[in-house]
Amino acid sequence: MASEKRLEGKAAFVTGGASGIGAETARVFGEHGASVTVTDIDDAGGEAVAKEIVGAGGMAAYRHLDTSRETEWEKAVAEAVARYGRLDVLVNAAGISGRMPDDPTSPRVDDLTLETWERVMSVNATGVFLGAKHAVAPMRDAGGGSIVNVVSIYGMVGSDSNASYHASKGAVRSLTRAAAIQYAPYKIRVNGVYPGFIDTGMTKEVHAHPLHGGVRLEATPLAEFGQPRDIALGCLYLASDDARFVTGSELVIDGGVTAAALKTSLPREDA
Repeated sequence: MASEKRLEGKAAFVTGGASGIGAETARVFGEHGASVTVTDIDDAGGEAVAKEIVGAGGMAAYRHLDTSRETEWEKAVAEAVARYGRLDVLVNAAGISGRMPDDPTSPRVDDLTLETWERVMSVNATGVFLGAKHAVAPMRDAGGGSIVNVVSIYGMVGSDSNASYHASKGAVRSLTRAAAIQYAPYKIRVNGVYPGFIDTGMTKEVHAHPLHGGVRLEATPLAEFGQPRDIALGCLYLASDDARFVTGSELVIDGGVTAAALKTSLPREDA
């Protein structure tokens, strides 16, 4: 466990907590003293992460949650508040790529099906909206809170593929700013974390591809892929009282990709 616990006494709710950035964020929050509700549709993976946190001396419980369904949000948030007595932090980390099977580059607009568009938007955009919607009341009751949305550098810039993913992340970028203004009077802070190219299960195939993985690496000035913990530590800062005066902000954690974007064309696919 961490020697300096930055979330002591806080109750946190993390979506997409079975793997990747969500799982690592849940672990880091557990290390820092938060009582964590881990949620996902991967029950085995989510249960394992919650047990790992408890095994390391933290407090955590798993709850199944399809973030695109409002009724599941209502039940999951109510259950979390009943268990821990409050809600202080929400991290919206759940997301899907929209990548086509056997194609690590994914479709452009004219190749994109309406079904894929709506599926990606339902998780990546609607799911974040629903999380914020149902977190506000218990956070207001707690005297304030922090909502951290895991966005993407592709919510800021474009590439030549995967329009549904990019559009969903652009929607979350705008939602984050709007919610930050609307809920500032209640001391509810809303911020976005913008990962670059991070090694996760969702990016595994792309990063292993001899062409696309190399292009991504070449576009990253620090010359390595990020790790989920790099993003989790950014979420920790925004969730903690260290960020008490930070809302509506964009924390970019990308190894320099967007700083170099003017001189290079960004590689294809989502981040």
